[in-house]
Amino acid sequence: MAFELQVGFRYLKTRRKNPFISVVTLISVLGVMIGVMSLVVVISVMNGFRSDLMDKILGMNPHLRVTGRFGAVLDSPSIRERCSRMDGVVATSPFVESQVMVDHGGRAAGATIKGVEPEASSRVIPLAEVVVDGALGSLEKKEGSPPRVIIGQELARMLGAAPGSRLTVVSPEGRLTPLGRMPNSREFIVSGLFDSGMYEYDSSVLFVALAEAQDFLGLGEKVSGLEVRVKDPTSAGLVGRRIGEELGSEFTVRDWMTSNKSLFSALRLEKLTMFVILTMIIFVGALNIISSLVMVVMEKTGDLTILRVMGATRKSVMSVFVVQGVLVGFAGTILGICTGLGLCHLLATWKFVSLPADVFYLSSLPVRVEALDVWGVAAAALLLSFLATLYPSWRASRLNPAEAIRYG
Repeated sequence: MAFELQVGFRYLKTRRKNPFISVVTLISVLGVMIGVMSLVVVISVMNGFRSDLMDKILGMNPHLRVTGRFGAVLDSPSIRERCSRMDGVVATSPFVESQVMVDHGGRAAGATIKGVEPEASSRVIPLAEVVVDGALGSLEKKEGSPPRVIIGQELARMLGAAPGSRLTVVSPEGRLTPLGRMPNSREFIVSGLFDSGMYEYDSSVLFVALAEAQDFLGLGEKVSGLEVRVKDPTSAGLVGRRIGEELGSEFTVRDWMTSNKSLFSALRLEKLTMFVILTMIIFVGALNIISSLVMVVMEKTGDLTILRVMGATRKSVMSVFVVQGVLVGFAGTILGICTGLGLCHLLATWKFVSLPADVFYLSSLPVRVEALDVWGVAAAALLLSFLATLYPSWRASRLNPAEAIRYG
């Protein structure tokens, strides 16, 4: 193989009789380089979006959620203890959740009220990190004052509320009276605002103390379920199955990936689609490799005849042009990866591509380079470059020395 490599490299760097062949070779390198660079940058940006979206989701959702299959959970301390003993579980926290109507100064909106224990919930979900005005601990009720609530910034904007405002929260489930079930309402004071970065949560969720939510919804000691944090978020499904087996069929365990399955499936499909589309750019560069090799074969007919007369086999001749084409693809791939990683570094460092914050939940392009994706792009580029060499190499190997001498 040393002979084929030496000849192929010599053909690649030798000054051409026809300069057009060198131009086509350069275009082949540039085509592969641009395709690889585009793939590296686009996939890294998509990885950044996916990673940032996961952080946003896990900033408001637990890794696992354990709920009663037939309604509220009564013996939550016992269930919490059983879950805490499971391998891989880091922390647990009870919660209460229900749909309510919120009113402030005549402005009303539907929302989800969520009762939490501030200290325990912070060990499961980083709620304290998303509270931008006030503190999560402010939910603890003070004697002689209405209960406290923390609402999303978007919900506060819709209601025209701010810290210190008084909200009227109405529960459709209500309370049972001699006249039947009547809607229940209670006044809350806004003690803080949170900004999760996701409109879905910022416009429809409000947090209150667990005991206050239980009293407001008439649940007594019952809770809606437990939120669970595990060591490795990617193994949440496995831990959830073990918890489900431990608790039995009366409980439902749902992990965060299953809850957002459609979203992540769409992201994976989009990433695959972009990979296929942008690979077409590399394919264009590979077509240029075919063109340049065909012209080299035509130019080097005399050299190939001499090689065959001296004893070179058809396989050796074919290997010479395979090496030459692969070297072109390799050069384009290396240059494309270097420029792609360099551009990703500039995007991540200087953030010169801005996004409208009122449309997207980000103000700049997120970038996350993953080694596996870079290797995949490089492998795809080299494979296409190799496939592009097969036909012209095969044609060169079929050259008959006698005919070449006769018509040369």
